[in-house]
Amino acid sequence: MDQIQTFFGYHQALMQLQHSRDFSGRDKRGKLEALSALCGELLGVDKVSVWTTCISGNSLNRVLSYRRESGLDNSPRNLGREQLGDYFSALSAAEIISVEDVSSDPRTLTLSHCDGDGGGVASLLDAPIFDGCRLGGVISLAAGQRRRWTLADIAFVTAIAGCVSLINSHEAWLNSRKELDYVTHHDDFTGLFNQRALRNHIKRLIEQSSRALPEPFALLWIDIDRLNAINNGMGLHVGNEVVSEVAARLRGMLLPGKELVARVGGDEFAMIYRFPKEVGTMHGAVDAILEAIGHPIMVGEQKVQVSVSIGISFFPYDGDDISTLIRHSESAMYHAKASGRRQAQYFNQDISASAKARFLLESQLADAIANNGLSVLYQPIVANDGQRLVGAEALVRWHHETLGFMSPAEFLPLAYEAGLIAALDQWMLERVCRDIRESCRLEVALPPVAVNLSADAIMDPQLSDKVWGMLHRYQVKGEQLELEVIEDAIKGDSRALRQTLEELVRMGIKLSIDDFGTGYSSLLRLKNLPFTKLKIDRSFTRDLPQDVDDCAITLSILGLARGLGLEVVAEGVENQEQEAWLQEQGCDYLQGFKYHQPMSIERLRELLIPA
Repeated sequence: MDQIQTFFGYHQALMQLQHSRDFSGRDKRGKLEALSALCGELLGVDKVSVWTTCISGNSLNRVLSYRRESGLDNSPRNLGREQLGDYFSALSAAEIISVEDVSSDPRTLTLSHCDGDGGGVASLLDAPIFDGCRLGGVISLAAGQRRRWTLADIAFVTAIAGCVSLINSHEAWLNSRKELDYVTHHDDFTGLFNQRALRNHIKRLIEQSSRALPEPFALLWIDIDRLNAINNGMGLHVGNEVVSEVAARLRGMLLPGKELVARVGGDEFAMIYRFPKEVGTMHGAVDAILEAIGHPIMVGEQKVQVSVSIGISFFPYDGDDISTLIRHSESAMYHAKASGRRQAQYFNQDISASAKARFLLESQLADAIANNGLSVLYQPIVANDGQRLVGAEALVRWHHETLGFMSPAEFLPLAYEAGLIAALDQWMLERVCRDIRESCRLEVALPPVAVNLSADAIMDPQLSDKVWGMLHRYQVKGEQLELEVIEDAIKGDSRALRQTLEELVRMGIKLSIDDFGTGYSSLLRLKNLPFTKLKIDRSFTRDLPQDVDDCAITLSILGLARGLGLEVVAEGVENQEQEAWLQEQGCDYLQGFKYHQPMSIERLRELLIPA
């Protein structure tokens, strides 16, 4: 009966401590200190210590020690399993180690030699602390004089161990909640807030705003220009560095009014801007963002020039709910890209109408590519004599069900912006290879067919593998294909680009630079890359031979080509005067409406069959 009353006395003291305001307000260490002190005072032991196990479970690390004579001691200590194998095994088996004489119990025989705190240990009462099924530590009561531990003592130290286990579990729960909250609301690559956090923040701002006098704010949608080209041309690691650096610059900007920055897509960010009282507009903020991002980014020894396009919508004027604000700011961003990039556009109803039309057209174009809704026409290329057909250029066309025939100038920019250009290039190559195979079946020998490739396609390190696969699948020889790229597609002159081009040439494919003279090509690049042909852009041939400047430019291109051993095709030849002048200057090949307009593959085959 005395043991039961003693235990109830211990238990009541523990309950009073746990429910006290002082205890509940302490952190984990403070709670362990209070429990150790209570245990030492109630049971009258010399020392109470709390230990935790390491991750491997092979050692115990002391968290704190309480002595009745000297108080708390937070100096670290460590006990290893190799020294105390029986002791560790007993704790792992959930045993309460109640020892009157530590020198006579195999579990604690060496413990007094390992303790090292001085003062000697005669008796021990140790209770394991479990975190779930795992041994998490031990609470140890040490007496300097031999002591027989009562049932009340054992029950009480077991209750203390259970209390410590609950404290550990609560701390783990809090930590897991913090980790979950971080993962849920942050982008794991940049550390910025994610779109969920952005939406939650906009929701709070809208809910806090007074309906009678709403407090306006701006949502900026920020997109890195041409990141896909950087990834393809310089490598994904460079693209990732660009995204990381842009995120860091947006985060680090000391911009009055900047409230939250989030990463909302692979190359897209969003910023909430609250208007400072002394700032009535946000033009300065936009300029600051464009300038901050516009500084070159160094990735290793490479200098990467980056820009962003920004779309802006305002609450409550451009929308009073989350989805509308996001949709309108994103539409304005696309409008900024279509207007030339590296600029900001404010949302308006005209943008809304054009954005809806754009998104619809984008969806229809994707569907046309996937479901063979495009067509290919072929424009013949003739020799210098203006008669002999020596090649043909494949040109994509789209007959829209309501808009009619659309020129490439209308839908190719859309394909670039929508990320469809790679799929379009793939479709074109497939279609041309299929037409070549069918022509062979009909015993019509097509001349080499030139197919235009986008900058994204030519920078794809897998391009040569994809082309080889198509050649093999359709039984087409490399000599039957010619691939054209614009000048800007080769301005990087990377080792990967050179390797891709050389692999294509080894397949027998010839390479040409399209629209030459409209971009930028260094002589060294032309010399080192395996191109065999230049195509003079029609903007230079249109006014020949009347325009002196066009004559000078064309002569320069012809002279450059001869010096480098390259052949030349003149595009846009439409009349006798242009033809005569180009023939006189020794231009190798001619292409234009004077000879043939773009035609179907059937009509091209008819031209090639002798009458």
